[in-house]
Amino acid sequence: METYLNLMLIRFGLIAGGLVVLALVVFAIALTLKRKGRLDEVRRYADPVVRVGLRAAARRFEDRQSGTSRSRRQGGRR
Repeated sequence: METYLNLMLIRFGLIAGGLVVLALVVFAIALTLKRKGRLDEVRRYADPVVRVGLRAAARRFEDRQSGTSRSRRQGGRR
């Protein structure tokens, strides 16, 4: 049991460390773009992509809460 808990702790540490590194990289990119004056241009291009992603995530969240899959609502075989 102790070995399993150690592995889970190591896994958690790796995931948390990866998220921290990812956040630092995104922050560094945003800071560099802001210094070069291109942050607004990147926001303009990224905005539609973020909206589509958020809509898809909201649909998935609603499907999980209602308990029906998307294929069932659309008359699929699932």
